[in-house]
Amino acid sequence: MDEKKIEVLVCSGTLCYLMGGSELQLLSECLPPDLRGKVDVKGSPCLDFCNHPKNGRPPFATINGRCIAQASVSLLIAEIRKEIKG
Repeated sequence: MDEKKIEVLVCSGTLCYLMGGSELQLLSECLPPDLRGKVDVKGSPCLDFCNHPKNGRPPFATINGRCIAQASVSLLIAEIRKEIKG
């Protein structure tokens, strides 16, 4: 039985991109060897989190639908590890 992959959506909207999200587009290339094959990274034109201040500050990404504010490659890798551990 195949293990379900962790789904990561990276916002590529203008605000997120300008606030540091451009580096998030390279997440799949930055994954450590133990996470490769376990994560499906996709871009999204806009996740619409920046229009709601309670969500935090851009750049935004989601991990299995959970909003990650002020996302960075290292933060996303840490959050992916948490998601895998449950």
